[in-house]
Parts: sequence; C-alpha cells; structure tokens
Amino acid sequence: MQLRGALMLLGASFFWGTTFVAQMSGMEGLGPFSYAAARYFVGVLVLAAVLWFTRRQRAKERLKNRYGRGFLTGLFIGITLFKASSFQQVAMVYTTAGKAAFITCLYIIFVPLVSVLIGKKIRTENWIGAFLAITGLYFLALSEELTVNFGDVLLLIGAFFWTAQILLVDRFANRVDAMELSIGQAFTTAVLSFAAMMLFENPSLDAMLSAAIPILYGGVMSSGVAFTLQIYGQKYAEPSAAAILMSF
Repeated sequence: MQLRGALMLLGASFFWGTTFVAQMSGMEGLGPFSYAAARYFVGVLVLAAVLWFTRRQRAKERLKNRYGRGFLTGLFIGITLFKASSFQQVAMVYTTAGKAAFITCLYIIFVPLVSVLIGKKIRTENWIGAFLAITGLYFLALSEELTVNFGDVLLLIGAFFWTAQILLVDRFANRVDAMELSIGQAFTTAVLSFAAMMLFENPSLDAMLSAAIPILYGGVMSSGVAFTLQIYGQKYAEPSAAAILMSF
C-alpha cells in the first residue's frame, strides 16, 4: 500500500468522523432524509465543478491508463450508498454519535469476512489490525452502558451496506474514472434521498436554511471530498486495510 493512498483514506476518515457531529446538529430541525438529500445535493454540485475543471486532465489519464468512464458505475454503487447512508442517518435519531461511530465501523470486521467468502486472501496482520481497531474504537466511542435500541439495529444493518460499498469501490476503483464514479454515487444518493424525503417527511425550506452550516459541511467535506478520497485511496489499498484506515 502506497503512502499516498493511506493518507487519502485517513483524510476521508477525518471528514467522515467530524461529519457525525454535523449530522446530529443538522437533524435538530430536519428529518433524516431531508438532511441527506440536501447534503448529497451540495456534494453533487461540488463534484460537478471539480469534474468540469479537471475534464481534460482526466481524459488524458483515461487514454493513458486505459480505464473507462465511471458515471454509470457510480449510479449503480450509489444505490448501496443510499441504503448505507439512510440506515445510518435514520438511526441517529434514536442513538448517540458514539454508538453510531462504533456500530458503523463494524465494517472493519465485516470487510475481511466477506472478502474471504468471495475468495480473497486476508493476511494475518490484517485480522490482528481489525480486532485491535474495533477494540480501541469500543473504548473510544462507548462511554455509556452498552444497551441495544432500535437505532442500533438500524446501524448494524447499515454496516453491512457500508461493507458492500467498500467492496464495490475496491472492485471498480482501478477500472473507471474515479471522479465520475464519485459524482455518480452522490447523484444517486441525492435523488433517492429526495424521493424518500417527499414520501416520508414534510420538508421545510426554512429548516434547511437554519441547518445550512451542517448541510454545507456534510455536503462539501463528506459527500464531496471524503468519498472521492475513499475512491482514490482504495486504488492503492486492499479492502481490509482500507477499512481499518477509514475507521479512524
């Protein structure tokens, strides 16, 4: 694994970790799907701007490295990202940020388990690292009594979808345009979150404006920057190692 890939994944983990706070703050006046729709819509706008300014450079890289367009692949992976994000976002109505972080990051264990099931070899040090990471995360994130509520169950389901998203990115990161993949998955998640918002919630423009800062932070730094760093970082790291780094 190259140092550049590790730094990218650590950067993604930093923005995701700080976004947990923005998610809790943003839902003080918004429903979970309303926050998610606004957040991912902002992410799409940011990525669209980056996509435009880097279009010539990426076209040259596609020809040089012989990989394909990534938008359609991103739309497909976005279905999984929507499910993972939705379970997490709804769960945070019922549980704490610490428990949300811990249960979500169970993908540290799930990723190597699923990797073995689909025929990949996981080195011993990856297993040791995974168990050490999940143990450390437990002591860092969970200060309250460990009880299970409805939100925790949703988070556990979501952790399986996060696992699937990590493995799908691992499969396609070196085959398609990473920026197009990133905007594709953000676009799908934004559209599906918007549909869920209209079906299950009563969205309010005033409430969204009041939550502008958490929405902008989550949209720019998490939906835009962090997921793009994940895709580029996973070009250089096997999924089990990537899962450990992203759990930070």
